[in-house]
Amino acid sequence: MMKVDTEKCIGCGQCVKDCFPMDIEIVEGKAKINNKVCIKCGHCIAVCPKDAVSTDEYNMEDVKDYNKENFSINPDTLLNFIKFRRTVRQFKNKEVEEEKIIKIIESGRFTQTGSNMQDVSYIVVKEELEKLKNLTFETLKNMGEYVLNNRTPETRIYRRYGKMWIEMYEEYKKNPKNDKIFFNAPVIIVVTANSQVDGALASSNMELMADALGLGTFFSGFFVRAAQENKDIVDFLGVKRRKEIVTCMILGYPDVKYLRTVPRKEVDISWK
Repeated sequence: MMKVDTEKCIGCGQCVKDCFPMDIEIVEGKAKINNKVCIKCGHCIAVCPKDAVSTDEYNMEDVKDYNKENFSINPDTLLNFIKFRRTVRQFKNKEVEEEKIIKIIESGRFTQTGSNMQDVSYIVVKEELEKLKNLTFETLKNMGEYVLNNRTPETRIYRRYGKMWIEMYEEYKKNPKNDKIFFNAPVIIVVTANSQVDGALASSNMELMADALGLGTFFSGFFVRAAQENKDIVDFLGVKRRKEIVTCMILGYPDVKYLRTVPRKEVDISWK
């Protein structure tokens, strides 16, 4: 429940103006939250000039007062940081500290979600990564054999990958270091959500945080495709009911050093 401390409240109405569901009103000079259609977005907590609003549903220790020094980022620096981001497929044989993994997940946790659903969950795989690798390579090999042996309209888009998946499996079986899915990274984070948009937005922020921590990332589309095909992978991970795997973030310390940004296509913008 969202609550207002009437001793602190000055009835300024800032919370009323910023409440999208219109669940707050001013009654006898004080804000009153009806808690009927509230989506617990916390805007009333953030906008109140007297820190008069709280909730008993979340941890209020998460709340931090704004100060420009700690909360502002130079926009040109941020844009350069985004431009310099690279997908990493070369990793050092070095463990990723748990506190860094937690900070990456924290950046996903505080990413916006539709209707404040906060429906994104995270599965960290470290100790049982070899089991997951074997499941994934086996699945992709089976998928490759199927698409090459069944030339139907449904398999057409995967035909160019079929031979590749089989070769990747064979190379991995010869030597587990020949890992062209997880690239010998020490940890992966599987992002699941009810909404693909929510999971993708969280993943994007998580990648930026990983870069800021000096780590490298790679999102494995092959893994996601394998998990869609094989329920054993979903069961192994313990994906919660009604959630789906949105991304698989391969994570580790990069064993490659990039020296500059890269070019991109000209931007496609329509001004109306």
